[in-house]
Amino acid sequence: MSATGAAIATPRGPRAPGGSWRTGLLPQLLLALLCGGYTTGAAFGWGSSEVELFMGDFGLAGASLTASVSALLYARRQAGPHRPAWLLFAASSAMLALGNGIWGWYEVVLREPVPQTSAADFCFLLFAPPAVIGLLVLAKRPVTRAGWVCLALDAWLIGGSLLTLSWSLALAHTAQWNGRSTVRIALSLAYPLLDIVLVSMVLALHFRRSAANRAAVNTAIAALALTVLCDALFTSPLLRAHYRSGQILDAGWFAGAMLMAYAPWVGPRDAHPQWRTAGAAATRKVAGSLTALTPYLAAAVCTLGILYNVITGQKCDRVVLFTGCTVVLALVVRQGIMLLDNIALTHELAQKENHFRSLVQGSSDVIMIAAPTGVLRYVSPAAQGVYGRDPEELVGTELAAHIHPEDLGRVVHEVRRFLAAPPGDEPATRIECRIRSGHTGARRGQHRDDDGACWLHVESSVNRYQGGLIFNSRDVTERVRLQAQLQHNASHDPLTDLPNRALFTERLGKALGGRRAGDGRAAVLYVDLDGFKSVNDSAGHQIGDDLLVQAARRLQHSLRSGDTAARLGGDEFAVLICGPAREGGRDIGRDGGPDGARESAGDAWRDGVPGPGAHRADQQIREIADRVRAALSEPYRTTAGEVRVGASIGIAFARPGDTPSAVMRNADLAMYRAKQAGRGRVELYAPQLQADAVRRAELSGRLRRVLHDGEFTLLHQPVVELAGGRIAGVEAQPRRRSGQDVLLTQAEFLQRAERGADDVAGPRAEPSGRWLLEQAVAQAARRYLEGHRVPVTVRLPVRRLFHRELPARTVEALLDRHDLPPGGLVLELPGADPHIPHEELERRLAVLRGLGVRIALGGFGRGHAALTALRALPVDLVKLDRSFTEGVVESPRQQKITHGLLRIAEDLGIRTVADGLDRPEQVDALREMGCTHGVGMAFSGPLDEHRLRGSLARGGYPVPRETPREQVTSGGPPAPPPRPHAETPVPPA
Repeated sequence: MSATGAAIATPRGPRAPGGSWRTGLLPQLLLALLCGGYTTGAAFGWGSSEVELFMGDFGLAGASLTASVSALLYARRQAGPHRPAWLLFAASSAMLALGNGIWGWYEVVLREPVPQTSAADFCFLLFAPPAVIGLLVLAKRPVTRAGWVCLALDAWLIGGSLLTLSWSLALAHTAQWNGRSTVRIALSLAYPLLDIVLVSMVLALHFRRSAANRAAVNTAIAALALTVLCDALFTSPLLRAHYRSGQILDAGWFAGAMLMAYAPWVGPRDAHPQWRTAGAAATRKVAGSLTALTPYLAAAVCTLGILYNVITGQKCDRVVLFTGCTVVLALVVRQGIMLLDNIALTHELAQKENHFRSLVQGSSDVIMIAAPTGVLRYVSPAAQGVYGRDPEELVGTELAAHIHPEDLGRVVHEVRRFLAAPPGDEPATRIECRIRSGHTGARRGQHRDDDGACWLHVESSVNRYQGGLIFNSRDVTERVRLQAQLQHNASHDPLTDLPNRALFTERLGKALGGRRAGDGRAAVLYVDLDGFKSVNDSAGHQIGDDLLVQAARRLQHSLRSGDTAARLGGDEFAVLICGPAREGGRDIGRDGGPDGARESAGDAWRDGVPGPGAHRADQQIREIADRVRAALSEPYRTTAGEVRVGASIGIAFARPGDTPSAVMRNADLAMYRAKQAGRGRVELYAPQLQADAVRRAELSGRLRRVLHDGEFTLLHQPVVELAGGRIAGVEAQPRRRSGQDVLLTQAEFLQRAERGADDVAGPRAEPSGRWLLEQAVAQAARRYLEGHRVPVTVRLPVRRLFHRELPARTVEALLDRHDLPPGGLVLELPGADPHIPHEELERRLAVLRGLGVRIALGGFGRGHAALTALRALPVDLVKLDRSFTEGVVESPRQQKITHGLLRIAEDLGIRTVADGLDRPEQVDALREMGCTHGVGMAFSGPLDEHRLRGSLARGGYPVPRETPREQVTSGGPPAPPPRPHAETPVPPA
């Protein structure tokens, strides 16, 4: 037998539980003891005649009364269609109890013989009708008229046969006149005739009883059969002539009454379900055979009795002859009815067979019937369309030959488990496996092996059938493909088809938790594209998506086959490098050489000692990272033309005890350091990066608390015309008030924060650009409303313009909300940022200028970047750097340089503002060089809102008078040093 055949073969069921036969053991023992005790007493005469008469009369009456009460109690407690039957059985037993009681009244109480015709006879006669009707209630009722006719004919066949036998043996003698009265003869014949009717019903209905509570019905039928048998023995002249109460015949009646008392309380058998099913099937088979043969056996007995009388030369009684003829006639009629019924059933069966054949053949599911040996007996025509296989070729083959070898073990295990389970608990099961396909063309979702074999994913509903199995199968290949696609989509980026963050983290965790030697060696590259946001904003998202797809393809081609590349989101990628690095196609060994000896890079990193292997691994990983950076920095060809972006990469090695999130964080910190160092670089993680990140987070948190507590304030320093002293504008400067009520500049509170001062908080950046711009615009709007129409200058780093909090539409909405004209706001850029493309910065500044906002360039003259920005960016005014104003009086060389810068701005039509004018000489010198405006302590320091309004009300400041040049350049008193305007009190207006 094949594996599948062995699986389908019906397993042996477990033995019946040992406790099942013990259910109801105590009542059965009591019943046996009572019946045995009564039989023993009747066999030995009870010891005295008085006890014998009492037990023979009142003992039987008590047993029958017990049966009646038992049936009544059961009928009262149980509701259902069988309740009337038990009420009728109670009435029948009550008649027996009353009859035996009357009999005992005469024999025991009155001590006189029982009359020939007494009330006891009528009670005994009334025993049979309720019992017969009760049996009819318990019987399974026929559903057709022919069934009712056959039931009546079967009862007459059995009753006629019994009547023939009993008439020949005893009833003919009883029916003789012999001077007896008609009533007496009728009573004598009534007993056996009613018994014959009761026996006929018992035999006819025994095999037609209802399936509900078979044990109780069987016990009741046995009790009635035993009672009828004793009645038949009592009817015989031989026994009746010598009968006396209390003899052995009464033991049969007593046992019948006790069985009837026990019958309602017999519970269902507590056998194992498989045993119960097998036993029920065997019982149904035997019952069906006996049901079919009983009428014919009865007719045969009747016919043989008549033939025996004829052969032996005895006179055939007319009653026997008439009864025999009616029995034979009933048999012929019954046979004709059965023949017509069989023809109708055959026609109906053929119609149903055609109906189900049409359903099976027309079904889109494949239906297969497998024998217990695993051989296919039947395969529906749908196999041609689903499997691409001829059903006739599949019939006779083993089912295991068509299942994928990888799924065969699982299928066999499931089939064995299913067959071992009770059919009532698990009538069916489902199995999913791959079935060999006969389709030659490629179908969507169809799996193909290396040898070219095609397989379909099939889901089958399995049911038991004649020891074998029925498989109702359908093709679920498309569903399995969709499920695999959904699972793939859940773990991969939809744009680049690279693993997403979740899958990358999972693989990193497996690499860190590997049990094999070398599994723990892992390095993560964190990759960020430089300038991608500018491309995305300028060229559009479609071009940006195309660039990301090309970058993902380049990233994969730059790695080894065992490495994992993933897209984390946006323009961020990650690379997982597991195992030893390779050099020239060979693994770097444990000593750092090609073939290995002592120490690997991963081992060195785990030990925390950067030995030779660690340095070699560092070099190899850097080479991979440089290859990735170079590949990602190549120009990208898109529909919008050639696009260039760079790549900043951070490297982090896995250390002992690191979690995936820790390694990812370290790589991210290294990437952030690469961006800070100028972008387009590769940086290796160092523990100091984590400390810096923690410090930045702490400072950022402290700044947020300071902003939330309102400790920041805003001062304004006037911008003065050098020609006439008029206030042409104000510069917004944030300050924080310290614990000593001193206002600290940005540089000062950053220095104190670095030293860890308790009274200062602030990050390595300016306060929130959104807060600074919001406060400056709000205060300027209020001044405009009061008539002081001077613009406010807000100093913002270039990168703030690219922050999500400050897009152009946000600035426009801010001006509209506070009702400040766009010309009342000047945005000062402290200098160009080399990491931000000038094209994108120019575009954003053009949008702001289109709104009416003016742009100022700070740090003018400091480095080459300022001049480059002046050439490329749309600027309204420039702010001369403080380094030029501090030495402009003393240094002729610096005077020439400063004069040249101011001349350049004048030629471009750009206004100039000098920063740091703290002395009158500086004001005079710069005014002569052509500078138009200035800011510094020579006019005023930063003012609060009240003092600023006072200065605006006065209209300006006096311009310092010209100082003779000889006093400046020759032996005069030295110029006072510039006063810091940091920790100084705010000057009065």
